[in-house]
Amino acid sequence: MSPIRVWPGRPYPLGASWDGEGTNFAICSQDAEAVELCLFDGPLAASESERIRLPERTGDVWHGYLPDIRPGQCYGYRVYGRYAPEEGLRFNPAKLLLDPYARAISGTIRWDDSLYGYTIGDPAGDLSLDNRDSAAAMPKCVVVDDTFRWDDDQPPDIPWQRTVIYECHVKGMTIRHPEVPDPLRGTYLGLATDPVIDHLKALGVTAVELLPVHHFVSERPLVDRGLSNYWGYNTIGFFAPDVRYATGGLGQQVTEFKSMVKRLHRAGIEVILDVVYNHTGEGNHLGPTLCFRGLDNRAYYRLAPENPRYYVDYTGCGNTVNVNHHRALQLILDSLRYWAVEMRVDGFRFDLAPVLGRKAPDFDPRSAFFEIVRQDPILSRLKLIAEPWDLGPGGYQVGRFPLGWAEWNDQFRDTVRRFWRGDPGHLGVVASRLSGSSDLFAGRGPMASINFVTAHDGFTLRDLVTYQQKHNEANGEENRDGANENFSRNWGVEGPTDVPRIVNLRQRMMRNFLATLAFSQGVPMISHGDEIGRTQRGNNNAYCQDNEISWVDWDLTREQRELLEFARSVFRLRASNPVFRRRRFFRGEPVHSSGMKDVTWLRLDGREMTEADWRDPHGHVLGMLIDGYATDERDEKGRLMVGETVLLLVNGGGRSKHFALPQLKRPGRWIEELNTAKPPAGAVKTKAVHLVAHSLILLRYEVPR
Repeated sequence: MSPIRVWPGRPYPLGASWDGEGTNFAICSQDAEAVELCLFDGPLAASESERIRLPERTGDVWHGYLPDIRPGQCYGYRVYGRYAPEEGLRFNPAKLLLDPYARAISGTIRWDDSLYGYTIGDPAGDLSLDNRDSAAAMPKCVVVDDTFRWDDDQPPDIPWQRTVIYECHVKGMTIRHPEVPDPLRGTYLGLATDPVIDHLKALGVTAVELLPVHHFVSERPLVDRGLSNYWGYNTIGFFAPDVRYATGGLGQQVTEFKSMVKRLHRAGIEVILDVVYNHTGEGNHLGPTLCFRGLDNRAYYRLAPENPRYYVDYTGCGNTVNVNHHRALQLILDSLRYWAVEMRVDGFRFDLAPVLGRKAPDFDPRSAFFEIVRQDPILSRLKLIAEPWDLGPGGYQVGRFPLGWAEWNDQFRDTVRRFWRGDPGHLGVVASRLSGSSDLFAGRGPMASINFVTAHDGFTLRDLVTYQQKHNEANGEENRDGANENFSRNWGVEGPTDVPRIVNLRQRMMRNFLATLAFSQGVPMISHGDEIGRTQRGNNNAYCQDNEISWVDWDLTREQRELLEFARSVFRLRASNPVFRRRRFFRGEPVHSSGMKDVTWLRLDGREMTEADWRDPHGHVLGMLIDGYATDERDEKGRLMVGETVLLLVNGGGRSKHFALPQLKRPGRWIEELNTAKPPAGAVKTKAVHLVAHSLILLRYEVPR
């Protein structure tokens, strides 16, 4: 075999770049003394077939060009330098490292003590040096050919006011779907099959928000307990689609992800990625050496200023990515641009987003990351969603993100849950949440609020009305993990029951939640399976349950089919009437010559709420009258967005009420469009409607033509 040719190559782009004739390798490390490229004959090879010292260094970038290397080649790196943890240096060339810019990673970690840079069990702990080779336990990076036929693919570019988000897990969505072909279940391709797309379209979904698909690590303690990290919030490869959701690992994951995006786009569905740039899967100072730690520890991680042996942990995961270092910041931005340009995704949801804006330790919405994104001609046009809290000082930052950003609104979640649970005295805050949370997002508008009742983290919708306590025993932590307060109610029995009264009430409560979500101002987000009453058996922290606890079961009962049809109906109503999709906040005053306020809040007698009514500590009932004509908003073509006048009535209490219907100036009649307690009555011939306990009614005002 002739020796592999090595040329100087270029310092940019970072990663392994195939140009049609050979491959350029570039990797940055400011503190390294030398970098070796390791080539492997296959993804399972225990040792490299070639070690090649990268011949050039430009600034802090080590690089070389290999004209004989083609796509499909497996590789990794060994990086030389000082091992001095007390100074923040953790170089160890015995440890094979992943390329931070790898476009594909061939497999998963096989947990072994050799993965650690120190000797486990040594009295010196992580100050000791372990010389065992980790290559056999490590997955391998793969050189990828980016070529793909996008044909006439175009982003759907759905305006925020028409967006309905569906949060889902690539595997969990289809692994049990009987209409998805067996080889495609649980994969990127499976998510883009006709049965799934048809389901999403019928539900009114315009965007799927995928739980993390960046290549991730299952933590060793989980694996030792026979579990795995199912959700994927433990990234180790920010450019690589996770191989577990593909039919092959030598670049197929890239092609199949693109195929998924292309098919979803063709159906008019956007793709939003849940991304985890706040920490990596290497954990704290006692974690493994897989990539960043052995490559440039002081650049990629926030280290404790008083003792750089230890990591700052604003994430609860052992480390925090150092966005204040230009190389770590570049990694994040390069990754975002890669997924936006090469993979053609339409937006991102940022996990623990305040981490990205922490300068000293404090959060700053004008930090470098947000300013760069704001000025970027590609990223600034995407859908950008923040999870607006982390575990650092002042970690709760709801409402503080910049213009152009939307945020997960946990106050919507908690308020709506408490109201429908029956907690009294919340009418004022309920009104704020129904009308877009202007108290939180005053500088932006209702579309800055991502409204949700449930998400991957916490109870499912069915479990929210079935359990009052979490039941996380399957996680192996003696039920200590997960939130203790869920604002849930079991309505009489903990867990499943056949008692008709409880079964019917639980069904009604799920309808209440879905209708509230659909008819509130802001952007609704549904958690996958809630539309069919998916259960996790009371587990509110199923991050480690890659099994039937988490997977969507598509074998539907009659009650589940009825709930699905109800969910479809409420989102059809939302889509058909622009009064539910205002881009600006209500004023609570007449908008023009109609003399009608854009929104009026009503009490039981049909009159406008007074200050005393708002302060009533026992209040459970509220009416929201939205005038379809009282608007000055215009659509994309400049047409006035006139809608139909509606009256939303909610009763969170345990007693039925008669609600007097308001008399409007315009002639017409009230039509009962939806009732969560019984079939809608249609035209209302009485002066009041019967608002059953724990129920919601939507009425439309029909004006003669």
